[in-house]
Amino acid sequence: MTIDDPARPETPEAPPSEATPAAPASHKPGTWSALRPLVLRLHFYAGVLVAPFLLVAAASGLLYALSFQAEKVVYAHELEVPVGETALPLSQQVNIARKVNPNGTVTAVWPGAEPGATTRVLMADPDVPEGTSLAVFVDPYTGDVRGQLPSYGGSGALPLRTWIDGLHRDLHLGDLGRNYSELAASWLWVIALGGLLLWLGRRRGNRRALFVPEGGPASRRRTLSWHGSVGLWAVTGLVLLSATGLTWSRYAGENIGAVQDGLGGATPTLSATVGGAAGGPSEHEGHGGSHTGGGATAQGPDIGLDRALAAAREAGIDSPRISVVLPVEGKGYVVKETDTQFPLQLDSVAVNPADGAVLDRLAFADHPLLAKLTRIGIDAHTGVFLGLFNQLALAALALALILLILWGYRMWWLRRPGRPAARGAWRRVPVTLLLPLAAGAALVAWFVPLLGLSLLLFLAADLALGVASRLRARSRTS
Repeated sequence: MTIDDPARPETPEAPPSEATPAAPASHKPGTWSALRPLVLRLHFYAGVLVAPFLLVAAASGLLYALSFQAEKVVYAHELEVPVGETALPLSQQVNIARKVNPNGTVTAVWPGAEPGATTRVLMADPDVPEGTSLAVFVDPYTGDVRGQLPSYGGSGALPLRTWIDGLHRDLHLGDLGRNYSELAASWLWVIALGGLLLWLGRRRGNRRALFVPEGGPASRRRTLSWHGSVGLWAVTGLVLLSATGLTWSRYAGENIGAVQDGLGGATPTLSATVGGAAGGPSEHEGHGGSHTGGGATAQGPDIGLDRALAAAREAGIDSPRISVVLPVEGKGYVVKETDTQFPLQLDSVAVNPADGAVLDRLAFADHPLLAKLTRIGIDAHTGVFLGLFNQLALAALALALILLILWGYRMWWLRRPGRPAARGAWRRVPVTLLLPLAAGAALVAWFVPLLGLSLLLFLAADLALGVASRLRARSRTS
């Protein structure tokens, strides 16, 4: 949090009456004074060099958090209709959508979750980007088609939010751009926790200064006060953002997934195969049947969408927010609850299209704890957990991170020409602490590859600067 670049000791900034440093309770006397220069130097380099990536991620994340509400305004015509007396059968709404786009293949249906919401009929269409469905919005009361838009992901992001999401995720540069967001997520927790230690270890006259920024005229001291206090309030959220962001990153995400599977925390899958073979809801995405009204299809007898949904309701799917995935050859209907509001309703049921029998039922309550935490963490990071409150919290964290970075650079500028803590700070750390720190750093660097690689680059650059400094000193004395 604190991009602190001292060219002089920190203590003169504190009034003579201030108490002794409030060192973290976990350290013995003297340990923090030996460790602090190392933390400060790492925090300084990471803050200066990684902060630009964090600034882009925070700014785009702020836009993303606000995009949920913007989406409701921009696409109000497609999303909202006047409330009618009775809704048309779901199968009839799907057939209306199919007539509007006969070249598309219906893959799933999202009935309106509340009165006045349109039904979203998702289609596989060659004219939309890969990984995206074409959503046809149908008025459930009149059958009028309100529009067609690309729909992305399980949250159903429409073009505005999809574009902002892509900007946040990879800057619209594909796999190459994903390295930026993974680098930012890899370092965010390191910078945040390092700043926390530096802020807790400062001298201050009272505990109020720990939590409440100082007033008074503009100065480096006041900027540091705001930087540290706001960082203290935001540190937990920033660490959680970092951790959840890494869960689906390219490199660290694979390691996290392997550890989760090894600990028995893999997300279970629903068996939707007629006959009992293993299958999962993911097998249905991007596919769909050709008939929903009941009768025979190319895949065999089909009771139809409405009866399949009724069977799922009888099996315990009672959330108003659901997704119905249509069957393909050898597979049944999959009805999934999609309500991420608390209490979560995320159960799913597979229904045999031939007779409406329940093939399998998967309750979210039966997921392993790690799978639950991963799902909740990702939903919270993407703004769909707890709805508007979640989105406002994300916006506040993004704004806080932007301010922390700007305050950090301002402190650096006000103290120019400053330098980080002296090189060789690691020599002051006791061996009994240095060896575990080195081992832990090596393990984290392996587990989070972009963190490890960039840390090596920092060390190489620091070493090169040290050699250049010594060479200049020798040339002056010769």
